[in-house]
Amino acid sequence: MYIVGIGGTVSPSSSSERALRKALRAAEDLGAWTTIFTGHFLKDLPMYDPGAEDRTDQARALVTALRDAEGVVISSAAYHGGPSGLLKNALDYAEDLAEDERVYFSGLPIGLISVAMGWQAAVTNLSALRATTHSLRGWPTPYGCIINTDPAIAHGDPVASQTDGLDLVAREVVSAAGRLNPCPTYHDGPGPLKSAEP
Repeated sequence: MYIVGIGGTVSPSSSSERALRKALRAAEDLGAWTTIFTGHFLKDLPMYDPGAEDRTDQARALVTALRDAEGVVISSAAYHGGPSGLLKNALDYAEDLAEDERVYFSGLPIGLISVAMGWQAAVTNLSALRATTHSLRGWPTPYGCIINTDPAIAHGDPVASQTDGLDLVAREVVSAAGRLNPCPTYHDGPGPLKSAEP
């Protein structure tokens, strides 16, 4: 089972990245291989240009991972009611899968994590992530994990307080991936690498 995680911000203390890492560790505990693309990686992606003939090494790595994925976990901070531009640009690279036999995210379970300082932004962001997933023909898993980082609400570490929710995201993605993609095909060797970055 190969699960790709995308998310986080450029902040070294990014709550959305920590949440993504926790969900992917839970997927690994269930036997999955994982690759993670965090904000540190995504910030070096050029703005997506559908007409560009060449892709950078980073862009090729992302597209290859998405092409091979049997499930995806997306974790985004809420920026003004929706996902960050950093994350949206990364997801725009899924357009490179438009001519594949499996178009975009067709048949892929997509686990979603929304992080915000406040319930309204977190819920709105989760809805936006679900809409993007549907547009890419993916299957958002039933449970979407919301993490409210508002200090007045979150006592202690808000990510740690949502361990059960992040575990549930992982379980739903891994379980659905096994049903929707029973015979995976990898395009870059016998199997995926453990991670795309340190």
